[in-house]
Amino acid sequence: MGRNDKGARSSWRLLRENGGLGLAAISYVSVDYLRYLSPSWHERLQPSLWIALSIAAVTRVPFYRNWTAELRAAIPFLASIIIMLSALLFEALSVRFSTAVLGLDWHVSASPLPDTGQWLLLSLNEKLPRLVVDILRAHIVGLHHFLMLFIMLGFSVLFNSIRAPGLGLAARYMFTMAIGRLLRAITFVSTILPSVRPWCASSRFAVPAHPHPWAQKYYVPYASDSNTIRMLIQSDNHFATVKDYPAEYRPDWGKMSFLIDILRPNVAEGSAWYQLLKKAGGGCNDLMYSGHMLVAVLTAMAWMEAYGGWTSALIWFLVLHSAQREIRERHHYSVDVVVAIYVGILLWKMTGFVWSNKDTSKSKRLAKLDELHGRLTHAAKDSDIDDIRELLKEVELAGQERGGFPQWMIYVFAVIATAFSLAFVLLAFTLTSDG
Repeated sequence: MGRNDKGARSSWRLLRENGGLGLAAISYVSVDYLRYLSPSWHERLQPSLWIALSIAAVTRVPFYRNWTAELRAAIPFLASIIIMLSALLFEALSVRFSTAVLGLDWHVSASPLPDTGQWLLLSLNEKLPRLVVDILRAHIVGLHHFLMLFIMLGFSVLFNSIRAPGLGLAARYMFTMAIGRLLRAITFVSTILPSVRPWCASSRFAVPAHPHPWAQKYYVPYASDSNTIRMLIQSDNHFATVKDYPAEYRPDWGKMSFLIDILRPNVAEGSAWYQLLKKAGGGCNDLMYSGHMLVAVLTAMAWMEAYGGWTSALIWFLVLHSAQREIRERHHYSVDVVVAIYVGILLWKMTGFVWSNKDTSKSKRLAKLDELHGRLTHAAKDSDIDDIRELLKEVELAGQERGGFPQWMIYVFAVIATAFSLAFVLLAFTLTSDG
């Protein structure tokens, strides 16, 4: 009986540490999809699921043994938040500029670019079975799902499902995403591409219909006449006559007046510059590359490295499903999705210095052993057992974390970190629930 009990406990521990997170992830996605199949059941089950997951996480907090490692990771985590917010601010400014600089008339008249990925999906709609097409069209996952899946991955450190510290993994995730969003903003603001949805700008933005003075001078005169373009290439100097356009609205923003030419405000949108950024959203010209896909890929990469197993394969399937939906529903061109996938993979591979699933203590011990190799050899020749013990103790200590914290500090940090994490989950879910 004792062996059976021990085997049962081992099996339960194995399920909890290697299978429980996957089951929780499937439950979350499945329950959330009930909003399309049975809204009444969705309203009942979703709050119950979140309450159950929250209670499970909170009850594990007193038994978590790696709060010291979490406390060490707190500063990189907070730094990654600051970098992330800065990147999002730059991205919001870039989104508004790229939409406003050419005016609404350009967005309405510009034709979408030819996209062979869209052609392929339309062709498959005619050839695949109806059930398969319906599955491809289904809104199984969105942006908030991938964010929640990562948050569940981070909280699973309380159940020893991933390597501690969880805040280290979160710091890497946000830092990588910040770099990705910054590169994305630099990319799409460099060359303005027409939207896949030509009606988007006029329905969401109140920017002027005519182009900004910069575009009036340097773009409009050379936009369509091939002879003028040839002359511009030869002279490499502006020479065309600029047409007359309405004057630009220039509110008094004080020290922030330098943003007027970037945000291009309108009387109807209010007088505060930050109100324009709140309306930026996803923009209404094509934003190379897809921000949604970047989040999805980083979530999949985090799961694959930190957790692995069959759940990672499932999440990669959800990434691919989301990718074809981005193209199918014309949120992005195919190139935006393809670039987001390989940029996300490469960026995650480059930021392993922030957090890694590899056991660094082993490499530290090996390095220390190599350093003390000569002294160990000399002590062995002299049969100095005490000296050998001391040297081996140095090797063992080399793989351990140094410097502790007072117990009260760890308790306070545990409470603050748990409350902050749960509030962050609620905030993220609320702000991204509409995709």
